[in-house]
Amino acid sequence: MTDSKYHTPEASSLAGRVFRPATANELAEAVELAFDYRGDVTLQLQSGETIEGYLFNRDSTGVRPSVQIYPKGGQGIRQVLYAEVATIAFTGKDTAFGQSWEAWVAKKSSQRRAEAQETTAAAKARGHL
Repeated sequence: MTDSKYHTPEASSLAGRVFRPATANELAEAVELAFDYRGDVTLQLQSGETIEGYLFNRDSTGVRPSVQIYPKGGQGIRQVLYAEVATIAFTGKDTAFGQSWEAWVAKKSSQRRAEAQETTAAAKARGHL
């Protein structure tokens, strides 16, 4: 099985987008996007409460599906039921946007070549090559 989900170039960032799911399926899709997002999101709850932070975990298959979020300001971990979520806004900068798998591989390859050249130069300077 190939893990292509995380290794394809991103078409556009979700930063600034707001999802107002009308169905449970739409909510589940929005939560998955928020889980994959590498920036802060803002959850607007049915109660009117707003929680901004980093959504780092979700349980979509449990009896009471929920997400876990680190609220801004270091208030510990907050668990929120899917049923409580009215909107999900992608309010923080996506720190992973534009950082494709191919770019990472190219960077690592370049670093390894530079290290090999430095090692060769050092060995020559010592008279070992």
